[in-house]
Amino acid sequence: MLSISHKAKQLLVLLIKLLIVGSAFYFIYDQLAHNNQLNWVLFLEKFNKNKSFLGISFIILLSVSNRFLEILKWRNLVSIIKPITIFEATNQALSSLTAGLFTPNGIGEYAGKALFFEKRQTKKIIFLNLICNGAQVIVSVFFGIIGLLYLGYFKWVLIIIGSASGILFLLFALKKINIKGYSIEILLQELSKIPKKIYQKNNILAVCRYLVLSHQYYFLFLAFDVQLPYFTLMAAIASVYFLASSLPTFQFLDFAVKGSVALYFFGILGVNEWIVVFISTIIWFLNLVLPAIIGSYFVLVFKHK
Repeated sequence: MLSISHKAKQLLVLLIKLLIVGSAFYFIYDQLAHNNQLNWVLFLEKFNKNKSFLGISFIILLSVSNRFLEILKWRNLVSIIKPITIFEATNQALSSLTAGLFTPNGIGEYAGKALFFEKRQTKKIIFLNLICNGAQVIVSVFFGIIGLLYLGYFKWVLIIIGSASGILFLLFALKKINIKGYSIEILLQELSKIPKKIYQKNNILAVCRYLVLSHQYYFLFLAFDVQLPYFTLMAAIASVYFLASSLPTFQFLDFAVKGSVALYFFGILGVNEWIVVFISTIIWFLNLVLPAIIGSYFVLVFKHK
């Protein structure tokens, strides 16, 4: 009876793995094959005209750096529980990325990382992942507000700051309210237990990751012959990244959301629509699709703790 139960459990785990990997590949294929905004003829013409081995290598290097910085962030935070190697951090980060690919706002990523640790540590892992992602959000908000101010969207900034202030005031007013063992007060207590060095390193890595990703956008616009002043282009990129990241979505639709927001900002600046769509797609493919494909291998070989 125990043998049958064990085999059934193994089969179920295998089916879940295949479902995760199969769903990830289906969503990737569907977005690339059925997106009517992608004009491949124009893209190939531009690519053949401006193709450069060094340029392509540099863009790919930025994607590798972006993902590696995220892996270092996770390794840094999880060291509070136990030290892990770069390979272990890569395994956990990429496999959880694949698992979160088709869940709202990457929620599956939280559960994916928790599976690598003992059950009693689940809450702690989810909490650390929240800090890991939260630092990136704060950085994007900071640069995004600067970008909006630079582009002259003062009313938008006032609305954003006013709304954020109202939400923070409400949260702190209700910080002692306990919901199933969770409250803002408990969250703040847990935050205070994390060493300052861990926080500082996490924040530095988050800023570095943001700068890498935003400059990848910048260099791709240059590759497509977009001639805009550096600060104007970076301000628009910061605004797009901030506003698109604040919208609830699925990770596999990330390029569509960022692309639609980018079309608004860059359209005002006179950038051709198809260029904006293609750059958003390239960023999505290099920074999400390729890591998720690698993560699929880690999902298939995963063994639950």
